[in-house]
Amino acid sequence: MHLEETAHISPQGQITLPPSIREMLRGDTVCFVVEDDVVRLESLPELAGSLKRYAGQYVPLETIREQIWSEVADEDHPGG
Repeated sequence: MHLEETAHISPQGQITLPPSIREMLRGDTVCFVVEDDVVRLESLPELAGSLKRYAGQYVPLETIREQIWSEVADEDHPGG
């Protein structure tokens, strides 16, 4: 699929995503990937509910964050 849209960057560095682009996103969190002179916007999966497995035991918050972000990275970029 090929789709091109334009958006204005405000003086504060903000953009409003066009509706056609917003509809393609799988959540409300995105990652900006820069490769050479190309900037790519990628959807990140929802993190809601991802802490359920820790509900019955104490796990330091930093450990939880590292594990969740590692899982997200593995889902979005398998094998590397």
